[in-house]
Amino acid sequence: MGTKVKDVLKALDDITGGRLVKGTEDLFSGRNPFVVMKSSDIPGKSVVETPGLVFGDPEAEVNKIAVLMTLTESCIELASATGVDLIVAHHPVADAANSGGVTLKNYLGLYGINVIELHEAFHGLHPGISYIHGHRAFRVDIKYGGVPGNILYVGKVLEGIKTLGDMLDRLDKMMDIEKELKFSEWEKEMYGCSEVYDSVTAVKGEILVGTPETPVNTVIHIFPHTGFTPEHLEMAKKEHPEADTVLATISRSKKDSRLVSKAKELGLNFICGNCHSMEIFENGLPLAYAIKSYVPDDVKVVVFREKITSVPVEHFGSPFIKDYAAYIAENYLIKKRGDVG
Repeated sequence: MGTKVKDVLKALDDITGGRLVKGTEDLFSGRNPFVVMKSSDIPGKSVVETPGLVFGDPEAEVNKIAVLMTLTESCIELASATGVDLIVAHHPVADAANSGGVTLKNYLGLYGINVIELHEAFHGLHPGISYIHGHRAFRVDIKYGGVPGNILYVGKVLEGIKTLGDMLDRLDKMMDIEKELKFSEWEKEMYGCSEVYDSVTAVKGEILVGTPETPVNTVIHIFPHTGFTPEHLEMAKKEHPEADTVLATISRSKKDSRLVSKAKELGLNFICGNCHSMEIFENGLPLAYAIKSYVPDDVKVVVFREKITSVPVEHFGSPFIKDYAAYIAENYLIKKRGDVG
């Protein structure tokens, strides 16, 4: 008897320590703390995270699993083209938003693809993000200040890490950044344009307060996009007065941001590490290895990589598609003077 979706769900529930939803009774009862509403109070745009099976049949057979960060229509098409029948997505899945503007049921049902999401149920399970950046967390809080998903790590640097420069060097080696830079240069050459950027090399690690030679010992590790505020930083510094450095990962702060200003005020260094587009290495790859250990050898596990490229419009596409775009814009989209107003 082959592996089924329910077998993978059981494995993921074991991996996460029982954090997956067990039924509809878990969704709105408050029984599962990892069922979380995410909302910016934009009408109609909130989403409820439901760690577990989002779409599909628990009894469906599984031959190939794709682990990815964020579900998109590109992922759905790649999954269908390569024989994937189960997607395990880290980030929450919302109807239409994660399926090309059409319903999940129609799109995923068309290709017979099952989808599981994890997100907050996976956070805090391992020390990977701190390890990658060169410190060992002795404190982990995944709802700092009472805000669900507002993650705070506090850690001591690993052996061999003495300066901010050491942290960046370690990160570059972990991410094989030399290879990424070669890919980036190749794309520039192929497009014949120096203004081609990608979501990996354009947001490499950088030091905002301090220098490569600045010593580092105790790290306050934050994730600015989760709602971490200057007030949270001030509170964390009071709780850990020995801290000397702020490390921002997954998202980052601008040099003129209130967070960086608060760090300077508190006498803290500030360094930015991996961006969100590299999270597949930190969370996705260990998850893929864990899943692989639970399923039989004949079930293939693959990783879907996210990488976005920015190209100036005049360099984008073949001459034929450029002519097409110009024709459509000129004849159907651009309003002539006098047509509007």
